[in-house]
Amino acid sequence: MKGGKSKGESKKADAKLAVNKKAAPATKGGRKPAKGKEPKDPNKPKRPASAFFIFMEEFRKQFNKENPDNRAVSAVGKAAGAKWKSLSDADKAPYAAKAEKRKAEYEKVLRAYNKKQAEGPAAADEEEESEKSESEVHDENDDDDEEGSDEEDDDQ
Repeated sequence: MKGGKSKGESKKADAKLAVNKKAAPATKGGRKPAKGKEPKDPNKPKRPASAFFIFMEEFRKQFNKENPDNRAVSAVGKAAGAKWKSLSDADKAPYAAKAEKRKAEYEKVLRAYNKKQAEGPAAADEEEESEKSESEVHDENDDDDEEGSDEEDDDQ
């Protein structure tokens, strides 16, 4: 047989594959963890929608009114894509203007966010810790007072 593997060769290849699979550490989703990648900050502002997605917001409402039986996301997406392609640049202009406006707002918020991050996330953490410490101290004092009053009632 030309180009075919013998039985011994295929077993060796299978053994190598099995070893490689066992050696790779499994994580969520079966992927290897990314090296040096920082976790996402939930406070970071989200990127603005593009002109097409702004168009999709309006088109989705209209499409669902016209086709109440059709709940398939793929059908809505295909119909919106076809309609978007058929629109002229003049028809797309209002959506592009809205997208630019959202982008300008996003950049403003992002600059404020980055400035806050540059000032020092450590300072924000220290403030949170000090607030927690104060509340914990107050809670502990309240607990002690209640226990002390119970003990006095028991003695009488």
